[in-house]
Parts: sequence; structure tokens; C-alpha cells
Amino acid sequence: MGLWARYNALLEAQPLLTKALTSLTGFTAGDILAQNFVEDSDKPYDIMRTVRLGSFGFLIHGTTGHYFYGFLDSKMPGTKPITVASKVAIDQTIWNPIFGCMFFGYLNAVEGKSMDDYVSKIKQDLQTAVMGSWAVWVPAHTINFAFIPPSQRLLYINTIQIGYNVFLSFLGNKSVDEEKKE
Repeated sequence: MGLWARYNALLEAQPLLTKALTSLTGFTAGDILAQNFVEDSDKPYDIMRTVRLGSFGFLIHGTTGHYFYGFLDSKMPGTKPITVASKVAIDQTIWNPIFGCMFFGYLNAVEGKSMDDYVSKIKQDLQTAVMGSWAVWVPAHTINFAFIPPSQRLLYINTIQIGYNVFLSFLGNKSVDEEKKE
């Protein structure tokens, strides 16, 4: 049995775990790329940062994505243009800001930061994260909702997410103090 067939068998047998593991992989790869190829190479590699991002993928992104996209597909089945446009609009106007709050909140919590730090991060970076998302996810989700089978949605999202996670990793790990200097 090939890798693709094994993945699909695992997806059918344990969809939540498979999607969580797929998100773990996507977020881990995105942070590794960000730290090694995008950010200041003078800083040493931060393995705990990669663990934080990967654990977010596993615990939050994969699980909430499984339920959110499953719910969306159950309420709005099909691939008619109006359905696809509605799903993209819901994803980007409702889910996207919620996801951003979860992302920054998770990082804040696992780093032991205060609620004031979280509020500052949301004020300074949520709009950037949401608007940055539009450039990537509006076209990506148009393809997703029109052509990707529901069971494969999170794999497709995580494939795109690897590149997008470079941006999220950078933004999520940029300190409030760094932003005040700019």
C-alpha cells in the first residue's frame, strides 16, 4: 500500500487524529522554515518555539479545523459558486479572526505571558494576521471549497499552511517591544 493510500486509510479510520498530526507537521515545518530561512540568522535556533508551534497545530488547528470545516460542509454542501463564495466569506470574516485569537492566545499561554500581553498582541497583530490571511486564503479556499473533497480539506489547507505558517510564525513570535521600535 502506497503512502497516499495509507494516509487515506488512516484518515478514514481516525480522522481527528490524522488531521491533528497533519497540522502538527504543517506548523512544525512552517516554523523551521521561518527560523532557518526568513528571520535573522544571527539568533540561535529555538527548538521550544518549534515545539510550541507544532503543538498548536496538533492541539488546536487540526482539531478545530476538523470540526469547523465539517460543520461548514454539513450546513452548506456542494460546490455551486454561491456556496463556495459563502464558505470563503464565513471562513475569512468569522473563522479567521477567531483563529487569530486562538493562535495568539495559545502562544501567550504556553509562554506564560499575562492577559495584558495577550491584549497587546491582539491589538497590534490581529489585524495584520487577518488581512495577511486574505491574500492567501481567499484564493486558496475558493479552490478548496470548489474542488477538494471534504475529507481532504485539512490536508490541502495544511499544504498551503506550511508557507503561510512562515508568516504566522514570524508574526506570532515578534515581541510587542520589537513592534514598538518599528
